[in-house]
Amino acid sequence: MKKLTKILAFGIALIMLLSFAACNSETSSTDNTTNAPAETTSAPVETTSAPDTTSAPETTNVVDLPRNETLYISGLQWGAVKGWNPLSSDNNNALAVVQQGGGTRVVMFETPYMYNMLDGSLVPLLADGDYQWNDDKTELSYKIKDAAKWNDGTPVTADDAVATWQATINNRPDKGAEWTPYIGDVVATDSSTVTVKAVLTDDGKPANTMMMLQFIEQQYIIQKAWLDTLIERNGGDTAKIVADPAEDAVWSGPYHNYFADDTKVVLIRDDNYWGQDASMWGKLPAPKYLVHTIYADNNAGQVALAAGQVDACQQFIANVQDMWLKDGLPISTYLPDPPYGLCVNMPTAWFNTSSPGLDNPVIRKAIAIAVDYDAVNANAMTGQSPTFAEVPRSLMSPLPTEQAMYNKDDAEVKDLQWVGNDIDGANKMLDDAGIVDTDGDGIRELDGENLVYNACCPNGWSDWQASMEIVAEAGKNIGIDISTEFPEADVFQTTVTSASQTQYDIFMMWTDSSTPSQPWSRIRKIMSSEFNGVEGNWSGNWGHYSNPRADELIKAIPLETDENAVKDMYTELVKIYLTDVPSFSLMYRPDQFHVVNESVWTGFTEQGDGRNVPPGHCTDGYAVADLYNLQLVEQ
Repeated sequence: MKKLTKILAFGIALIMLLSFAACNSETSSTDNTTNAPAETTSAPVETTSAPDTTSAPETTNVVDLPRNETLYISGLQWGAVKGWNPLSSDNNNALAVVQQGGGTRVVMFETPYMYNMLDGSLVPLLADGDYQWNDDKTELSYKIKDAAKWNDGTPVTADDAVATWQATINNRPDKGAEWTPYIGDVVATDSSTVTVKAVLTDDGKPANTMMMLQFIEQQYIIQKAWLDTLIERNGGDTAKIVADPAEDAVWSGPYHNYFADDTKVVLIRDDNYWGQDASMWGKLPAPKYLVHTIYADNNAGQVALAAGQVDACQQFIANVQDMWLKDGLPISTYLPDPPYGLCVNMPTAWFNTSSPGLDNPVIRKAIAIAVDYDAVNANAMTGQSPTFAEVPRSLMSPLPTEQAMYNKDDAEVKDLQWVGNDIDGANKMLDDAGIVDTDGDGIRELDGENLVYNACCPNGWSDWQASMEIVAEAGKNIGIDISTEFPEADVFQTTVTSASQTQYDIFMMWTDSSTPSQPWSRIRKIMSSEFNGVEGNWSGNWGHYSNPRADELIKAIPLETDENAVKDMYTELVKIYLTDVPSFSLMYRPDQFHVVNESVWTGFTEQGDGRNVPPGHCTDGYAVADLYNLQLVEQ
């Protein structure tokens, strides 16, 4: 039925697309390479032109890229690219350079393996076949494919992997802190064999095998010769090395940098890409160009999606089902029914435990149980999330593999879980603790001070803003004055990630999505005190919570081999979390929204198609397999 709806809708969509182009053609600039998109919802005219059936040479004007050779993506890039440096964390280059546990972006630079969140598997990319453990799991080894080549024609080798490791820990202290507690070294056993050595505990056990698996799917392999050049031209200065824009970066992936300004980013296919070898994909990806137009906001991106100017959209769209049910557009999502996306993330409200009163778990839990999460789902997510009645709150995502990792039937756990909007329960909890309004102004006090807080998230993040408004409303219902503040995203994130901040009391941030180290890594980043006092902390525990028993369990789980014991420890951590409430999840959410318009390209992954490809807008981890399945719609 879903495919039939798309086919029937295509004629309508084509008429809408042509009408949209005609309406905009009179007012569009003749040189969109120098003009940023207007602050309106009109999408740039470049993608509405009729398909050009000629092959685009290297000198093609990026305004006139052939539509039938170009895949347009939205929702990733929100500003001009700074660089192409795979060693940097400050490229602002979301189309090409992103290393993440849930699936690294592998269109330009590549990893040994690709993560597939659908089944938790690691699919070989640069690696030749499965990885191998030694007997005591203190070493993980893999071979690099003979066919794997850099764009200059030289082979990808184990020495490249070793050089990447050394350059990373020497020049990226944040990455060093992420990996060196678990990975002792990366060595080349021979020219094609890489061995990742574990950090060992006092009794000789590997510190964390989960993080070793995440390492081989998250971290790029970068060419040693190019790294030597990068380091030499910057005089070995770490700050200069990571700030280098690296326009000359050598790549191994199917696409590379072609054009970027403040209106768009364009990658062009490398037709000599090694992956067309029979040992990998056996062919080139279908689109010649990957393009991300830099839209002013979500609304502009949504208009472009509706007009057929975007093929794969990674942004939240309220009532997304209306686009095909009401508007008749050839648009669909990974799941045909609510929640429409694969929910593996839990956007969370964090309490600043250094704010007066919020160091008290009674006040924290009272606020948390008073929040109307059904209203969050309806207003902020428009039903695109399972409810907390359907998936009771814990520290686990809704994925069945994670839900099985704790004892959901434990009576203590059930008593601690809440579905929200429990105003009576919250008021009673506060009253019983003696936290009452003594002066009649409607606001409860603690130690003679009114309970007055702000609830914050970035301006323009409409679903998060709606969530914070609902949190503020919950406060009013229980005698706690909570007002909303929405700073710009860069200001908000800089403040939240500082070592010690007092500006925000309740604030939204994300949690880990699906990775090879879940749910351990998410729990660590929600509850571990190791992040307290760390400047530039992008990892987690932004509310500076501390619980010695939680720290003890987080350290113990990676060393435990008994599955039942691990399940018991996860269950205990859930109990601690639901008792202390250092933060509380507001919704379940996809790691990436995956909304596609099939007016030009078809063949995107969807549930039940038998391909086992995760929804990741054709770029992240094993989701890149979609690029090899896409076909042009017959017109």
